[in-house]
Amino acid sequence: VLGGLSQTDSRDYSLVTASCGFGKDFRKGILKKGMCYGDDACFVARHRSADVLGVADGVGGWRDYGVDPSQFSGTLMRTCERLVKEGRFVPSNPVGILTAGYCELLQNKVPLLGSSTACIVVLDRTSHRLHTANLGDSGFLVVRGGEVVHRSDEQQHYFNTPFQLSIAPPEAEGVVLSDSPDAADSTSFDVQLGDIILTATDGLFDNMPDYMILQELKKLKNSNYESIQQTARSIAEQAHELAYDPTYMSPFAQFACDNGLNVRGGKPDDITVLLSIVAEYTD
Repeated sequence: VLGGLSQTDSRDYSLVTASCGFGKDFRKGILKKGMCYGDDACFVARHRSADVLGVADGVGGWRDYGVDPSQFSGTLMRTCERLVKEGRFVPSNPVGILTAGYCELLQNKVPLLGSSTACIVVLDRTSHRLHTANLGDSGFLVVRGGEVVHRSDEQQHYFNTPFQLSIAPPEAEGVVLSDSPDAADSTSFDVQLGDIILTATDGLFDNMPDYMILQELKKLKNSNYESIQQTARSIAEQAHELAYDPTYMSPFAQFACDNGLNVRGGKPDDITVLLSIVAEYTD
């Protein structure tokens, strides 16, 4: 310890989290059963050792087969939430939460069909470390001092085809894209009090570049729930508006152009935003 100046923060941390979202085919901000915005689903769970967040984006293509895409993403998130609340997880292993949740779906007595991306974010209260697992193109940002200091990596097989967990009918196995939870990109990162964590589905990131998100986050006055909720709503609303602007050069359109497609405009999609601030833990 140099000159006795090393100070380890012995306080426990927690997340103050608010959510907002829009289903692309539904009226603004209407939540379906559970925490579902359209085919997107999310959860926020507390346990004595950690705070855990998750978002999942159900793959819409299943509609062509008469399958409701929100069933898979919603059931996956509700299962992960229950595992956390029961304490059946290790904070440093978010992939384990995803794996256990997915395994339960596979063993379901009533077969559940569908596919979904998933992102799990865990704050370990005592170590102050953020452990994350991201499969596909949902993701998170950690913002400190107005800058992005840590973020998820997007996982795509090819343009507009993200990594995903799937359960297919026997006749379609091998045809339907299916990735293992172990394929998720995992990271660990030391957070500080006041850090902002934004976890969202691709409906946000496809329509709002970082600089726009950061502009909105500047409006956060403090770490009380009302202020966080207001900011989460203004981010989701802006993304929702841009999604339907035909002249806007969205991050999605930019990415499409980089892949040789002539595309302009926003990307109409379900949008789910979880906005969290790292605060001191209070029971």
